Amino acid sequence: MTSPAAERGRDVRKRLLNAAVELIPERGWAAVSTRVLAERAGVTPSVVHYHFPSLPSLLREAATGRMRELLAGLNELLEGARSPGDAIGTMLASAEEYTGADASSLLFVEAYLASTRDDELRGQIAELVAEFRQRFGGWLERHGVPAPFETAAVLAASVDGLLLHRGLGLKADDLSAVLHRLVPAPVEEG
Repeated sequence: MTSPAAERGRDVRKRLLNAAVELIPERGWAAVSTRVLAERAGVTPSVVHYHFPSLPSLLREAATGRMRELLAGLNELLEGARSPGDAIGTMLASAEEYTGADASSLLFVEAYLASTRDDELRGQIAELVAEFRQRFGGWLERHGVPAPFETAAVLAASVDGLLLHRGLGLKADDLSAVLHRLVPAPVEEG
């Protein structure tokens, strides 16, 4: 049984992380201050530093937590795919909800940009991407795709690029045929 104080602490942490996930796309990574974050979460600024060692650590946790959630959802979708071509279709369909100007897209862009100046954030994002590539590469390998881990890396980077370029007008259909050529149907032995 957890104490009421521990429960309140978890609630405050969650509110702070959710506020950061909202504020990063709205204002930009560098414009999220302790005061603005606390105000959005409905707490005093001192509470931010009670729950997190620093504002950057809170922002890192918020951004990578959201990234982890989105990648977990994509992993679930891919597990339901029946073929490599189906997997590409699934990845592209999942990207359709992201316009390049939506909150999740902007959160990713802001986090990627911030990671160029924050080694810890860069390492955390790199770890998430490597985990996804590894799982996806294993899935491709089980489905007979040649060079499955290299293919997973290129496909993941392509979808990331698509999301980055969505704000500039690139559509998933523009990449579909190209990406499908990367994962030809396995040759059946007969």
